[in-house]
Amino acid sequence: MKSLSLGRIVYLIYFFLIGGPLFVLATIICCLTIIVASYTGAPASFISRATKLWSWTCLAVSLCRVEVRGRENLPTSDAPCVVVANHQSAYDIFVLNAYIGIPFKWVMKSELRRIPLVGKACEAAHFIFVDETRVSSIAQTIEDAKKVLATGNSIFIFPEGSRTETGRLTRFKKGAFVIASELDVPILPVTIDGAFEVLPRGTYLPHPRRVVLTVHPAFHMSEQGTPPAHIPASARLAQQTIASALPCEG
Repeated sequence: MKSLSLGRIVYLIYFFLIGGPLFVLATIICCLTIIVASYTGAPASFISRATKLWSWTCLAVSLCRVEVRGRENLPTSDAPCVVVANHQSAYDIFVLNAYIGIPFKWVMKSELRRIPLVGKACEAAHFIFVDETRVSSIAQTIEDAKKVLATGNSIFIFPEGSRTETGRLTRFKKGAFVIASELDVPILPVTIDGAFEVLPRGTYLPHPRRVVLTVHPAFHMSEQGTPPAHIPASARLAQQTIASALPCEG
């Protein structure tokens, strides 16, 4: 059994006594705020600010710092896109919510609906749920995505589908690129580096680490060839672009 360093012991004491309770409290308050706001007709911008504040709080109480690179590549609010990023850990959600800087809605697995309170809040925030067990669900996802884009929001997808088990990139699925093709919107690749060290898959207590969020230039799928060949070509380009900012992929 690996012994804990003094620094790790001090951090765990802090997290159990202070950071963890604040993390849970912030999550409960955020979920309740979103649910109430949705029933009272609060504007989407209010819900977006609430989730941003919640994410920033969760990062802060976990003692995680975030550095953002490539802000100049973020699109304007009236130019929605499909945002794709590598999926290193659950902390990716906090990093993107707090620092991506554009309004967007998540595309997430339907089983996340079952998470107590959080699932209900995601429904209230009009996030898009997709059932990966049904091929027909992609048509409904595209329809839901059209509604989101019509409101000026971008949509966000982890094309790997689930968190990495090793910290390395896994093969990108084509769903995000099918949606971008059908809706004729650009792809915005984003790299997350460091979140795996914060909370590797299968662990439950975070480590205080620095996370680097790199926003790459967006690209249009039409630049990658004609349909349907542009879908796998775009997936490869997005994966290569995201990998270029990951030292472990060099």
